[in-house]
Amino acid sequence: MSQSTTAPIDLFEKVHNHERREILKAANEADLNPYFRLLTSQAGPVVEMEGRETIMLGSNNYLGLTGDQRVKQAARDALDSYGTGVTGSRLLNGTTPLHVELEERLASFMNTEDAIVFSTGYQSNVGCLQAILGPEDTVIADSGDHASILDGCKLSGAKLRPFRHNQTDKLEKMLKRAGGDGGGVLVVVDGVYSMEGDLCDLPRVSELSSHYGARLMVDEAHGVGVLGQRGAGATELFGLEDQVDLRMGTFSKSLASCGGFIAGSSEVVEFLRISSRSFIFSASGVPASVGAALEAVKICQAEGPALYARLLDNADYLREGLKSIGLKVIEPGLMPDGSVATTPVVPVVIGDDWKAILLWKALFTAGVYTNVAIHPAVPPGAALLRTSLMATHEKHQLDKALAIFEKVLADFEDLPPA
Repeated sequence: MSQSTTAPIDLFEKVHNHERREILKAANEADLNPYFRLLTSQAGPVVEMEGRETIMLGSNNYLGLTGDQRVKQAARDALDSYGTGVTGSRLLNGTTPLHVELEERLASFMNTEDAIVFSTGYQSNVGCLQAILGPEDTVIADSGDHASILDGCKLSGAKLRPFRHNQTDKLEKMLKRAGGDGGGVLVVVDGVYSMEGDLCDLPRVSELSSHYGARLMVDEAHGVGVLGQRGAGATELFGLEDQVDLRMGTFSKSLASCGGFIAGSSEVVEFLRISSRSFIFSASGVPASVGAALEAVKICQAEGPALYARLLDNADYLREGLKSIGLKVIEPGLMPDGSVATTPVVPVVIGDDWKAILLWKALFTAGVYTNVAIHPAVPPGAALLRTSLMATHEKHQLDKALAIFEKVLADFEDLPPA
């Protein structure tokens, strides 16, 4: 008897016919693809991109420390002392005195008992959440949280209960429902949301988490080296360091390098050292990046307040300038004392995806780089240009950028009113 066989579905069919294939093709043919553009100089307030001098309004180099001679020298010294890499995981042959000193410095900087350094910020969130959550637990996450948080939640197998961005009444509903799930409960939020640039309502989130017996983790990727007197992030800014259980940070923004960390109690950090798969099974951060991050932390501890003030002053200046030429920006919100909750991220609302891409390209051609966010990174009809500031931006550079914005806008119609 002959046995019939059915040809399997081609695994790569999704590659040939994915939903963004045609729009990507059209964008590439018209040189309108805003992604993977070439940076051909060091990162800074003014860069060279694809052969043109460009004002950089799309970097997370918040303190401008990637160009600081002390940070670069620390990277060179680490390279000379330990070579280009350690070729092993932290668990085995990949721990150097630099890693140990950096973890000690971070614990002091964040005012926690201990800290653990990962090779990337993404691995920090994924590895922490995978280790401390299990299928019997529940994790409650803001819909605006970093993708690494959502990926870590999924990897853990825990029950995920998302709530609408920054709506604490929705958070409370999820906390009530989680009470019947049977396991432990963790609330995870960003201190500063990367696209919207707004602060988490951390006082209310902390209050609700405590009331319902949940642990609380705050992703401070965009808050470390930015907010608070020490620069320890939104948790410090709101005076909640005793109420937040775990805090994540990254080196790829204010700390001028690559990598990430989790700060918290010594008991939890020690558990992560032997349980976090992305820590145990990843090669250790290369010495140059660890040395650079260590020096950046030292600079923050010695000189931070003046740098943070200049950064946030630049953000205020650009935000008001963009509004003055008729653009709609996402307001950062208010602190409990009524002051503006300024962050380094100043998003401009455009609306239509193609209009956002065309405006991005016109600005890029004229000498200003921004980040463009379109669906599915943002909801349909909510495309935006994300601008971000550095402490090293000079006012004349921001004035030039605003003049370019104003000139380019003359060719566009029907943008959302300010």
